[in-house]
Amino acid sequence: MKTFNDVLNEQMQNNEFKKEYEAIQPGMNVIRAIVDARTSQNLTQKELDRRSGINQADISKIENGTRNPSLKLLKRLADGMGMVLKIEFVPKENV
Repeated sequence: MKTFNDVLNEQMQNNEFKKEYEAIQPGMNVIRAIVDARTSQNLTQKELDRRSGINQADISKIENGTRNPSLKLLKRLADGMGMVLKIEFVPKENV
């Protein structure tokens, strides 16, 4: 049985797929960072709603990738988790 990584590695041989996959990675990284930060504090979406003032349904949409958060919204999420929002630009060779 093939693993996800086996299938992904096969698909990455297709240049069109690879280009699209790499294009969505920044957004996926933001989603992963939000979910990881929230779950590392054992917060539910509802608790983050209460702390940040952002509706739980909107938090869910952000986490499942159906809504793109603004910088202002990301800052409110960070504040609700007692964190600071940090955005970096790094050279491509370091990614």
